[in-house]
Amino acid sequence: MVDQSINPVEYRPGNAADDYDLFLILEAALADLVGRLGFAGESGDEDEAALAQLWQSKRPIYIHLRQTADQFWVAQQKGQTVGFARSVLRDGVRELTELFVKPGTQSGGLGRGLIERAFPKDGASNRFIIATSDFRAQTLYLKAGVFPRFPIYLFERTPEQTPFESDLQVVLLQNDAATVATMGEIDQDVIGFRRDVDHQWFLANRRGFLYVRNGRPAGYGYVGESSGPFALLDASDFPAVLAHAESTVQAAGHAHFGLEVPMVNETAVTYLLSRNFKMDVFMAMLMSERPFGNFDRYIVTSPPFFV
Repeated sequence: MVDQSINPVEYRPGNAADDYDLFLILEAALADLVGRLGFAGESGDEDEAALAQLWQSKRPIYIHLRQTADQFWVAQQKGQTVGFARSVLRDGVRELTELFVKPGTQSGGLGRGLIERAFPKDGASNRFIIATSDFRAQTLYLKAGVFPRFPIYLFERTPEQTPFESDLQVVLLQNDAATVATMGEIDQDVIGFRRDVDHQWFLANRRGFLYVRNGRPAGYGYVGESSGPFALLDASDFPAVLAHAESTVQAAGHAHFGLEVPMVNETAVTYLLSRNFKMDVFMAMLMSERPFGNFDRYIVTSPPFFV
């Protein structure tokens, strides 16, 4: 534990040169949390070669979050980076996408200093975070004025071809302005705000589908090695949509199909359990200033850096 009277914390805006160091801090923090909570399985505590390989798969989302961040702050002690926090502002709604501190330095107000800088109330109609189950972090978020709304669990299984019947037409999404506009209209209905810049990233990095009924959009979903988000205007369409998604993942040759599901989405939860999906023990919590959105019709982005 660092005596911060000897090693004072300095805060500065983050930049592109920080990307890999911040990735290493995040992985170390997750490994520490997994160990403290007694969870088995992947912890993010890999050797240098494995971390470098993992970085290549996660690098695009780090770049996107940095390039579209509203607030991005790094904490340093004796010239070494020991923590960071970042938030995005989408349609007036602020989300704290990351707040991670290097294990061994989580004391003396470092986390509080980061959240004060990266998660201001100014300019936001609402604020929220998808938080880990770390009670120390949740205490920090509660003091920042956001409160638990519902848990989010990872459901996963080896994908199979899954027949389904539906009157939905499934259309491959194109990366163009008209598609982004349609996604924004669906988001406005389901989560309560637009995030067009995120859909531009999804469309460039994931395979997306528009679900259409009688010539009108009924929802969307992004499917692949990392799936989500999914947003539907009618929750009863989730069984057909998720059957199509699982079949698509299997046909693409992926060995794993996972979904980050708000537990208020009863239709999706019931369907996934009927398909023998397993719930991972690593739970997240959506915390917000005020309730918002219709998350009974939504599945979160995976990994859940942002909703």
